This record gives sequence, structure tokens and C-alpha cells, in this order.
Amino acid sequence: MSDPLNQHKPSLHNHPYHLVDPSPWPLASSMAILVLAVGAVLLMHHIDYWVFILGLILITGCFIGWWRDVLKEANTKGVHTKSVQNGLKIGMVLFIASEVMLFAAFFGGYFYVSMNLPGFENFQWPPKGIVPLDPMHLPYLNTLILLLSGTTLTWAHHELLIGQFSKVTKALLLTVILGLIFSFVQIFEYIHASFAFKDGIYPSNFYMATGFHGAHVLVGTIFLFICMLRNMKREFKVDHHVGFEAAAWYWHFVDVVWLFLFVAIYWGGYKA
Repeated sequence: MSDPLNQHKPSLHNHPYHLVDPSPWPLASSMAILVLAVGAVLLMHHIDYWVFILGLILITGCFIGWWRDVLKEANTKGVHTKSVQNGLKIGMVLFIASEVMLFAAFFGGYFYVSMNLPGFENFQWPPKGIVPLDPMHLPYLNTLILLLSGTTLTWAHHELLIGQFSKVTKALLLTVILGLIFSFVQIFEYIHASFAFKDGIYPSNFYMATGFHGAHVLVGTIFLFICMLRNMKREFKVDHHVGFEAAAWYWHFVDVVWLFLFVAIYWGGYKA
């Protein structure tokens, strides 16, 4: 019997692509992002915080609704042919490429101010009065945690390819736990840091780069947790698990970015 995911319906169209139905989510998401941006401005100026919270609620609802519809297309409508799956993978690759550019901007700004800050004589980095974090303490621990999480995720992918779905759940659970531990360790690190975000150019660069990475870890952890739930419902197939692959690519990207952060900012900016 042929795989319905790899076929199209000749009675409806003569191509393997998916022409999506009209959806309210693009417009709704745009409006939610607008509310979130306005709320962020009001929050930073200490005017109001409820608009920001409303924006978070709206954008979360849009994400859930939009992704739910995509999952329905994959699981019940059977419109995710091989061509559609390849398109989704290309979209994820392009998204990760845009994320690379985001972090490249952070690294570029950090390297610029750390190597040559114009207008200042006797310049030193980190600036005088800043006590950077010891890279061989909590940052090193978090490095080991993320590298281990990449290993457990690779284990999960291997088990999925051979159809051992119960082992996939165990490996994903371990990965999610490691991601949560990383986040808690980073929060602990921030709480006990000797400098705050507004204490100068080093702290602002440090918190922007590591903070955005921490946000990506949190998103990736949620992504993998959803994949674990989907695997428990047996929504993944040996030859059809684009959602899992997207989550794995994203997580490995987060791992690689952390290695650059550890070497450039934690280790490179530390003076014993």
C-alpha cells in the first residue's frame, strides 16, 4: 500500500504541494506582536506592565493556534507530502540562518568594544571595577550540561529512526531536564553576579548575548517537551518526523552558540 503522505489527490490538484487554507493566524500574530512591542516600551519606561503581559498572552495563543493547525495538517489531513516536508525543512534552515545573524551582531558588538573603544586612553577589558564571572565555575558546568543534552537528543533521534518510541521518550525527557537545569544554573549565576545590566558596556553586552541565548534555551526546552508529548501520542513516524528534526536542529544550534559564548565572553573576557 502506498504512503498517503507521499501522494497527492489527483481529484483536487495535480501537484504534491500544499495550498494552505485561509488562516487568521498571520494577521492575529502581527497584531499580537504590535501589542507586545508597545507593552515592552511601556514596561521599560515604568509606565504600565499589563499591556506587556497582554501581548505575551496574545502571542502565546497565536503560536498555539497556528502550530495546532499545522499539526492537524500533518496528522489528520495528510497534506504533508515529501515536497511539503522538504519545504518545511528549508524554512527551518533559513530561520536558523537568521538566528546566526542575530548572534553575529552580538558577537560583533562585543568584539568591537573589547578590542578598540575609541576615545578612551589606557583602555582595559573588562573595564575597571568589573569583576567577571569565573568561566571554570558555573559557566563550565553549564557547558557540560548543554553538551550532554546534545548527546541525549542525538540518542533520541537514533531511537526514533529505528522505531524505539519508548526510548525516544526517555531520551527526550532527559534532554528537557538538562535544559531546565541549564536555565536554573544561569538564573543562579545572574543573581550572584557582581555587576548589573546598567553597570557599563561590559555588563550590557554580557547580559544581551547570554540572556538572548538563555531565552533560546527556554524556547528549545519547550520545543523538545512538545516533541516528547507528540512522541508519546505516536504522532512521529520513522520516515516522517519533521517537527522532531526541526527541534533537534534548533537545539544543536543553541549548543554551538553557547560554545562560542563560553570561549569569547566567559573565558576570553576573564582575567584571573
